[in-house]
Amino acid sequence: MADLIALDDARDERLRDYTDLRDVQLRTTVEQERGIYIAEGEKVIHRAVAAGHTPKSLLLAPRWLDNLSDVLETTDAPAYVLTEKAIEQVTGFHVHRGALAAMQRPQEREPREVLAAARRVLVAEDLVDHTNIGAIMRNAAALGFDAVLLSPRCADPLYRRSIKVAMGAVFSLPWARLDDWYGAPALLRELGFTTYAMTLADDAVSLEDVEPAERAAVIVGSEGPGLTEHWQREADHRVIIPMAAGIDSLNVAASTAIACWHFSRR
Repeated sequence: MADLIALDDARDERLRDYTDLRDVQLRTTVEQERGIYIAEGEKVIHRAVAAGHTPKSLLLAPRWLDNLSDVLETTDAPAYVLTEKAIEQVTGFHVHRGALAAMQRPQEREPREVLAAARRVLVAEDLVDHTNIGAIMRNAAALGFDAVLLSPRCADPLYRRSIKVAMGAVFSLPWARLDDWYGAPALLRELGFTTYAMTLADDAVSLEDVEPAERAAVIVGSEGPGLTEHWQREADHRVIIPMAAGIDSLNVAASTAIACWHFSRR
């Protein structure tokens, strides 16, 4: 059972995993180095634990002790109890959910492992916005995709903002990073996937005319330039979502939702 430790000093060294949560660059480095990620809110903490992830510690306002009693009863991690005002001083912002946990970061899975039994895969190239990463993970999970593959430069799916936007889907949907990004099209081809690049290329076909293959990988590019020429050239098909009113494209999260819906319903 967790030790409940009441603290009144926001500068206590034991709280260092929770300091400056709004500093994205700092937190990305710190969390990777310490092998942790931050789960924010009762529901996210419960989903992380249900997925088999292990708390390193918890930071709670008193009002959340009852709601998280089941977690506290099954972990040896310390639970630091502070007022909500003190928690705000630690984290740098008002944590309106009043509950945080520093979770031990699980070992990342290998691409071949997550692809082994998958039929529908979403592939993301250089998405650097954590909100977009969380959104596409949620889209893929909600619309029946089996896995997500990320380029080395994609934002962290286990960053606090990504988890929140994904509504915990990052815990249930298999995902992996592809270190050999240049060779990834060949890997997908080797494993029997037909690849579909979402692009504004002149020869792209309308999504509504695409009949998905039995094993399909939908590829989306970064927020600004979109997919690189390499991926557009190497994909088996180039696909576009028809737009009206002179607008050429949608936000990557919105376009991903449409593409996932089209491929899952077939």
